[in-house]
Amino acid sequence: MSVNIIYYLDVTSSWCYWAEPAWAELKQRYAAQPVEFSWRIALLDQTGLPASQAQIEWFYRRSGTIMRSPFMLNPGWFEAGHKEYLAPNAVAEAARDFGVADDRVRLAIATAALRDGQKVLQANIAAAVAAKAAGVDARKLLAGAQSAETEKRIRAATAEFHALQVTQRPTFVLKNNIGDRAVFSGLVRAAPVAAAIDAMLEDAAAYASHAAHFGNPPSS
Repeated sequence: MSVNIIYYLDVTSSWCYWAEPAWAELKQRYAAQPVEFSWRIALLDQTGLPASQAQIEWFYRRSGTIMRSPFMLNPGWFEAGHKEYLAPNAVAEAARDFGVADDRVRLAIATAALRDGQKVLQANIAAAVAAKAAGVDARKLLAGAQSAETEKRIRAATAEFHALQVTQRPTFVLKNNIGDRAVFSGLVRAAPVAAAIDAMLEDAAAYASHAAHFGNPPSS
């Protein structure tokens, strides 16, 4: 029995930033259970991007107060005119090719942008931040981020996200080995996701118990 959970995100998304404590809580809670955690890039497009400095500040005040945050996110990283934020996401994705598939690179980029206001839409800045977090050479990481293969993976993952017919990042997709599936789009709290994981593990355990007692179903 097992559960797989995929977290679709954009590293510059403020709501993904607010969801990170829940993601960390879930990973810790289920560390000793058959739950596999992974993340994939789902690029924001123009429908979800701020159009101005004033607008992003308004968004940050809204999300910050909703989350009861003692600090406001830093809009200093924002640069108008982008149709998507490929560069910082590509750097996070490219880190996988250097053996860093965990959360530390994308969290470092998100923190540099949303807390420190660093201009991570500039690929060299994002790569410098990521290289420090990953312990890899910044030039090699930047080259990987700018490769066609990295962009291809990001486009494929973003297409997967859109195929879910959801619009919000974060989105969490849960599946277990007996075919149960749940999608949580836009939620940033751990509790509803944990409840679904528990239910899926319980259902999978019940199927395993039944199989132990009765074996495979009759062929006819």
